[in-house]
Amino acid sequence: MQKIRLMVLTIVGLVMAGSGRAQDSTHYFTLQQALDYGQKHNVQVKNALLDIKLQEQVNREVTGSAYPQINASGEVVDNFKLPVSIIPAGTVFMPGTPPTTEDTRLSFGVKWSSMGGVSISQILFDGQVFTGLQARKTLIDYKAKTAEVTEEQIRQTIAKVYYQLVVSKTQVALIDSNLALVQKNRNDTKIMYDNGFAEKLDIDKLDVQLANLRSQKNQVLNSVNNGYLGLKVLMGMPVREQLVLTDTLTDESLKEDILEDGTFDYSRRRDYQAALLGVKLNEYDVQRYKRSKIPTLSLNGYWNQMTQANRFGDMYSSSAYWFPVSAATLKLSIPIFSGFATNAKIAQAKIKLQQTENQVEALKLSIDMQRDSAMNTFKSALTDMDYQKQNMVLAENVYNQTKKKYEVGTGSQIEIDNARVQLQTAQTNYYNALYNAVVAKVDYLKATGKF
Repeated sequence: MQKIRLMVLTIVGLVMAGSGRAQDSTHYFTLQQALDYGQKHNVQVKNALLDIKLQEQVNREVTGSAYPQINASGEVVDNFKLPVSIIPAGTVFMPGTPPTTEDTRLSFGVKWSSMGGVSISQILFDGQVFTGLQARKTLIDYKAKTAEVTEEQIRQTIAKVYYQLVVSKTQVALIDSNLALVQKNRNDTKIMYDNGFAEKLDIDKLDVQLANLRSQKNQVLNSVNNGYLGLKVLMGMPVREQLVLTDTLTDESLKEDILEDGTFDYSRRRDYQAALLGVKLNEYDVQRYKRSKIPTLSLNGYWNQMTQANRFGDMYSSSAYWFPVSAATLKLSIPIFSGFATNAKIAQAKIKLQQTENQVEALKLSIDMQRDSAMNTFKSALTDMDYQKQNMVLAENVYNQTKKKYEVGTGSQIEIDNARVQLQTAQTNYYNALYNAVVAKVDYLKATGKF
């Protein structure tokens, strides 16, 4: 009944957060369902997946450079001024005629010309293009792995917020428990006051405690409602939709056998997998610049139709004569000297490759540190959680015993107040220890590549 009451309070808070408007739909989510929903709707994850599609199109562009390139063209030329050639004096134009006595100026060509046709070019061999073709799959794998790293980070954050809200149910339940204890104490004290065994001041003190607890509960519920809004935004869910978390959290579920010993395979970490792909891409970069020193071979050709006339209209009349113009070229380009620029590019690519390899080694050290630190923190959090739970049980027993002593007249209201404060402190410490254990577990799963 208490859990149902807490769920109802949460739903009421969500309705208030939505300014009293009707909710579009209701989602009852386990942690796994929340993770799956976030994987589909979180903006960062969606953009990371779009990066994969973007790379696919970039790959298509690289592949296109290896296919024949075919173009069609057409042109019309108006020769406003035809070029003039000077024939020097003394030139004999025809046999039997005297040579010219002065320079002769002649214009060659016609005023209008038109040409149309197609051209084709094909790369037969280019080392850089072939390297680009080889790197296509690695580029896709790198983008996909980067998307997985982004998904993992979002999943980790969603899990922490989800569990924090689940643990908040325990916090609200503890506040309700305190409210019930103080309310019962207040009722009993009122009876004793009516019979002349207690003072009005004792009742007033308990009323102050009740007011403080109700205020504390209101603040916690407000934080929970805001937490739900934050979780929905993180998951990519419209804030007007209703979200109910169905998973529960117990000490036993946190102590499932997830701690491990022995050797660790770094490839279980997605960020390490992405780093290795980064090394491979840098290796392709070195290869690309090295192959730029290799000769390239290409085939080019064109086939055009051309006509000429002194008047524009004559070019497209039925009597116009079109004659073909075509050629084919096999071109071999041999790099000889580029001012050492290519060597510098190769050296730069090798340095970047070394930097990437160094980053991979540094990542391995970081992973080792994260694993050991996460394991130690998780073990410590479990121990502290057990300690705080035992301490809470003891504080509750002390409170109950103190209350019984007060009821039989051998205790005082001050002792009850002190016992209740100690109980509330113990409960708060247990709540904090429980959440710390949840966070430590999520971090440990992330560090070991199990999340």
